[in-house]
Amino acid sequence: MIRLGVNIDHVATVRQARRGHEPDPVAAAVLALLGGADGITVHLREDRRHIQERDVRLLRSVVTSRLNLEMASVDSIVHLACEIKPDEATLVPERREELTTEGGLDVVTHQKVVAAAMKRLIDAGIEVALFLDPDDRQIEIAKVLGARAVEIQTARYSEAKTAADRDRELTLLQEAADFAHKRGLHVHMGHGLDYANVQAVAKIAGVEELNIGHSIVSRAVLVGMERAVREMKDAIRNAIMK
Repeated sequence: MIRLGVNIDHVATVRQARRGHEPDPVAAAVLALLGGADGITVHLREDRRHIQERDVRLLRSVVTSRLNLEMASVDSIVHLACEIKPDEATLVPERREELTTEGGLDVVTHQKVVAAAMKRLIDAGIEVALFLDPDDRQIEIAKVLGARAVEIQTARYSEAKTAADRDRELTLLQEAADFAHKRGLHVHMGHGLDYANVQAVAKIAGVEELNIGHSIVSRAVLVGMERAVREMKDAIRNAIMK
């Protein structure tokens, strides 16, 4: 069964809109786990626009399954990760002006910086994944650098407007998953997945984990976090069984 990592960043986005205490992303994580989440994902950004250091520290003590910290290859964040020790660190690109992560990390261009961050994380006993476009060159460098896993970004598939575009992007995702799997890398996917488009991705051979946030949090506003997570787990399960 494919693991579901629930990204709770946007629970913190609502909290930060008033700079208050509610809703608490830590409480949301507990409810997500009760709903069947296999792990919790958060992105601690340099500008602290949503998740705060306090959240990550508390989540480390609360999440007993799998805590995945998305982060840029920045010294201060790497230092904090090495102290808190999430189960996994997923290195992502980060620009202050972006609304959400745009595209995969370019490890071909930034190999030296990424390699230095990875070494510190791995030495601290943290598994490292790289968030990448479905590009063989990027995946090959991830293997060379010693990544345990790659998270292949699904944004272009999620944003495709026509059936032909979706089919083309799905083919690229499958080819990237095959390429990574043959090189001994664990394969994760995520970005822009929702209750409808997740099913085709869940059928891709070799995918072990999906990280999904915005659509689950959006659904949770209407029906509650536990139910929203259960429904996503059902969508994934039903896709696999078909």
